[in-house]
Amino acid sequence: MGDVYTVRLEPVGVEFEVEEGETVLNAAFRQGISLPHGCKEGQCSACKCTLVEGEVDMMKYSTFALSDSEKDQGGILLCRALALSDLEVELLNFDEELLSKAIAVKDFTGRITRIDRLTHDIRAIEIELSAPMKFWAGQYADITVTTKAGETITRSFSMANTPEQTEALQFIIKKYPEGRFSAELDGGGIDVGAAVSVRGPFGSCFRREDRDGALILVAAGSGMSPIWSILRDHIASGETRPVHFFYGARTRDDLFYLDRIAEATKGRDVTFTPVLSHADDDAEWSGERGFVHEVVARRLKELGIDGQGDVYACGPPPMIDALSPVLFMEDFDPDRIFFDRFTPSTGSSAH
Repeated sequence: MGDVYTVRLEPVGVEFEVEEGETVLNAAFRQGISLPHGCKEGQCSACKCTLVEGEVDMMKYSTFALSDSEKDQGGILLCRALALSDLEVELLNFDEELLSKAIAVKDFTGRITRIDRLTHDIRAIEIELSAPMKFWAGQYADITVTTKAGETITRSFSMANTPEQTEALQFIIKKYPEGRFSAELDGGGIDVGAAVSVRGPFGSCFRREDRDGALILVAAGSGMSPIWSILRDHIASGETRPVHFFYGARTRDDLFYLDRIAEATKGRDVTFTPVLSHADDDAEWSGERGFVHEVVARRLKELGIDGQGDVYACGPPPMIDALSPVLFMEDFDPDRIFFDRFTPSTGSSAH
């Protein structure tokens, strides 16, 4: 065993150990300390912090995530930082609730027990685990599978089931042209019965409890996965906040779970609004048309919510980028906005 160092996080005063060759972020995850994070691969800046004392070696990262000038001033990325001594790190942003509700990241084995075709490009899979995995609604896991051809693929997917279902996890997955995992699902390279390893939970876009104001849920494509978990977890909690749920799709053929949503929200203060962006020639569609962020902007104004509530938005980066200024204009507190960008990728961090 190599050297073990101590990491102290300020201003929260949390301490934990990091082993030689282990990133600071992974060491925190392993010990149940959840820090702000995104890609876990040095491509975003979510885990950027300031190194106050000590020395680290930085693995390869993008200068978009940490510029040279930021690095010169002590900036580090926790997902790329390997400790060479005891460290003191100042968190640039932190979430007290995230730290208090952290769940230790663990490794599980499992097997794919079900694959369902929801639309032409969206699939649902179920994985039975060898042991229960605790998580919060909205979190995700890294799934590794070896195809029949011997290719090992790791992807990140958000759980669609609710946290009380800990031994059989469900995921909603979108098929992308370059997506190896989804292509193998359709091509038979990944089939029912396939053995998988699951690592998790990860993610800070999970449902916060006991809040006031409205609950605004926005999803597109496979962004339905964590939002479906958050919605049902909210309903099960017995909280009585009004919920406004928006789902963006291209056409009616891209909608799914409509019956399940209707059943889950029956008798509840939940308004579900599907929005179709490519339905101009669909004379039978009487619902909302356009892009989902445009409908969210109009509805929020009509409702007069004035930023009083929490927002959970999950979907492709263009949807998130378009929604951000809408929420800013509507006066939502940035600390009550939770985003999860789903990106197609050949890397290991794609949702």
